[in-house]
Amino acid sequence: MTDTPQDPTVTLEAEQVADYLRRHPEFFVDHDELIPEMRIPHQPGDAVSLVERQVRLLRERNIEMRHRLSQLMDVARDNDRLFDKTRRLVLDLLDATSLEEIVSTVEDSLRHEFLVPYVSLILFSDNNLPVGRSVSSAEAHQAIGGLLSGGKTVCGVLRPHELAFLFCESEREQVGSAAVVPLTFQGLHGVLAIGSPDPQHYKSSLGTLFLGYVAEVLARTLPRFSTPLRSVR
Repeated sequence: MTDTPQDPTVTLEAEQVADYLRRHPEFFVDHDELIPEMRIPHQPGDAVSLVERQVRLLRERNIEMRHRLSQLMDVARDNDRLFDKTRRLVLDLLDATSLEEIVSTVEDSLRHEFLVPYVSLILFSDNNLPVGRSVSSAEAHQAIGGLLSGGKTVCGVLRPHELAFLFCESEREQVGSAAVVPLTFQGLHGVLAIGSPDPQHYKSSLGTLFLGYVAEVLARTLPRFSTPLRSVR
């Protein structure tokens, strides 16, 4: 049996690399990012030395940390985009000149900018309002009093009667989970609800910072207009 001849190109390249490293012993000082990628066995045979195992563990931890850092960067970019959308919505609400403009701004932004599948904005008033949906405060408390009592955003899977009150008939069967926030400022002016077909999307632990900002601005903006909204304390 004859040995397979070794590729002279590979040998030449290896000799060139070895010669370069001899002439530049500081190479890995300036390029230490290459060290974790190297394979340098410290014992012959199948046994693995302690040093080699330590290097392997450090390499694995380095890969894990890079993965975590990548995830954090993705979250930061998502939050940055979410902040920009929220800022634009807040500015549009502050510039609104009518109740009609307030309602359309919120609903359009949540649906088209935030890409929320199901949006419900309900105003509390004893009078019929010319725009959007309005109900009396007594009717609202009877239907979703548990969602309003705490004054904070509630997330999760809602009860059938709560879905029936918040969302229209064509949507309520499709909403798997929702986030509901009362519009409270010197009284209760309404409720804002957003829904998703995914039962796991709006969990109780979901951060609602940006939705809370929108609700606070909306609650302060609604009473400015001539259309009477009854504040419920």
